[in-house]
This record gives sequence, structure tokens and C-alpha cells, in this order.
Amino acid sequence: MATTRMILRAIKKRPFLFPASSHSFSSSRHGSTLVVAEHDSGAVKPHSLSAVTAATSLAGHGNSSVSVLLAGSGPSLHQAASHAASSHPSVSQVLIADSEKFKNPLAEPWAKLVHLVQQQGGYSHIIAASNSFGKNIMPRAAALLDVSPITDVTGISDAQTFVRPIYAGNALCTVRYTGSNPCILTIRSTSFPIPQKSNDSKAEASISQVNLSNFDEALIIFFWISADLNKSRYIYQTSQDDEGPDLGNARVVITGGRALKNAENFKLIENLAKKLGGAVGATRAAVDAGFVPNDLQVGQTGKIVAPELYMAFGVSGAIQHLAGMRDSKVIVAVNNDADAPIFQVADYGLVGDLFEVIPELLEKLPEKK
Repeated sequence: MATTRMILRAIKKRPFLFPASSHSFSSSRHGSTLVVAEHDSGAVKPHSLSAVTAATSLAGHGNSSVSVLLAGSGPSLHQAASHAASSHPSVSQVLIADSEKFKNPLAEPWAKLVHLVQQQGGYSHIIAASNSFGKNIMPRAAALLDVSPITDVTGISDAQTFVRPIYAGNALCTVRYTGSNPCILTIRSTSFPIPQKSNDSKAEASISQVNLSNFDEALIIFFWISADLNKSRYIYQTSQDDEGPDLGNARVVITGGRALKNAENFKLIENLAKKLGGAVGATRAAVDAGFVPNDLQVGQTGKIVAPELYMAFGVSGAIQHLAGMRDSKVIVAVNNDADAPIFQVADYGLVGDLFEVIPELLEKLPEKK
């Protein structure tokens, strides 16, 4: 009991933890948006640049400024900040939190950082991409701020009205946010194209350091209350040694299903993707069978893609898979089952044996220059 009273007294003395006015519309800067961005090798990741595009859509509905939040440590963080500062004319400020605590994207410190920055800046909207980074951090940040997030946004009608898919993408739902500030969103990057750099000269956005002087104290007290201290820790990260484009942003995606039978046969998909300069995708069935790693899965529980060309070989077209690729510009399907659901969404369909079709394509297609 003595420990509990001590913690409660500490909270009352520290308004930055849970300020009473944190949900008041009047306390927030009118029409300002914070983009929580991910970076790698000194550059903002494409998914986060799509979140910047979404934030600029809000600018057309009365939002006056866009700020980008980056966290991490070392020279790559500052390189990424310079990249963010020149990424879009609507970006007015880049905030950097330089600390070893944010070197790895663990939800606990990152969510608390978002909470802290919100208390310092009073933003009306907070946006992140709906990828593993955003899905990991934003729900926890929303819980700390005591607001309900709106996830997988594909369209912005106005500052409080958004469109998102439901029923595995078979219907679109228009949602109006009536809660307190901030309005927290995760967006599907495929619905918000990456902004093209303009040749027009424009001063870069200012770069500022986040005041982390109270962060450690806030983090410790919060974790005492929630009993979450050291519940998660970073172990290691693995990545594919692949020279091809990123699956989530590729212009061409070649996907294989369980009909390829084994990992050796899946090399047909990889060879075709390489010849077309595309990325390799897979169905959940192919991933579960061990043909390819799960970071290549396309679908509702995998990656959402919308390439210029999507080619599906041996893919039946389960509703969960269609949810991840139905926005592709041109869909080509090859399956030996004429009744496969994939043909209902395909622009071009061929009923045939993929083991005959792919080698023929490899033979007749010219090498990509």
C-alpha cells in the first residue's frame, strides 16, 4: 500500500504523464498532424512516405501543418531527418528523438514517445502506416492517450471522416471520428502514392530535437503502474538477401500458391520475377507449407500490395488473399481450375498448367534492361 501511495503521489506531481486536459479539443493545435515514421539506412521508408501523403490530404481539409517524428540513434537518424525534411513541401517540421531506447521498434518505449510528443505538441491527428511498425506501436499509443484508433484507412473525406475496408475488403465503410483529440490513424500505403519530388526550390523543413528530459521518469512510473517493465525485449532481426524490389512497393508482383508443390519449384516464380524486375509474393498456404518465408505473404494477414501488374500462379483466390491484392491495376491469373475464384477478379485469365506456362514465359519474355 505504501508503494502504491508513493506512485500515485508521483503521478499527481507530474502532469506530463496523464494531464487532465489532454483530450480537450481546445488544448490541441488546430489542424496539425504528426506522422510517426520509420527509417532505415538513412532514409524514410516508403510506407512512411505514404503516411506523409495521407497527412497532406488532411492539409486540404483545414490542417495547417505536418510534422514528422523519427526516433533512433546514430548518424542514420540524422540522415533520415534530412530526407524527411525534403520529402514533401507540406512537411513543416521534423522531430527527432535521439536515444538508444528507440534503436529497435519495441512498442513500449515508442508508444510512450508518441504520448510524450503529443503532450508537448497537442496535435489534432497522428498518422502511421498500417504495416508491422504502425500496427505494433499505434494501438498502444492510442491506449495511452485514451482514444480509439481508426485503422487501415484507404480514403480521407475530411478531417474527421475516413474510408476503410471491412469484411476482408469486400465492402468499404465510411467512419466519422467524434472522439477527443488526437485522432489516431493507420493508413494503407497502397492507397496513398509516394509523393514525387518537385524540381521547384523550397526551403527544407526545420529539424528539432524532442525534449526527452522527462521520458525516463515517465516510462518508469508508467511501467510500475501497468507492470509492463521489461515484458518485451529485442532479440534479433532477419531480412531477405534479395536484390529485387520491396514487395509492398513493387510495380510488378509475381505470386505463387500451394500448387507449386515445394520450395524448389517456387524458384520458377523467383526466376520470372527477376526477369520482369518484380517482387515475389506467396499465398498463406505456400507460406504455411514452408515454400517461402512469411514476409512474402500477400493477403489479409500478410502484406497489402497494389502493383501495376500482379501475376498469380496456382493461386485459388481465397477471400483472405484477395483482400491483399484486389487493388492491383492489372491482374493476371494462371490456374488449372477454371472455377477458381481468382478468375473473378482477374483482368486476364489462363486455364493451364503453371509448370508449362512459366517456362514458356521465361523463354519468350525479353530480359529486363
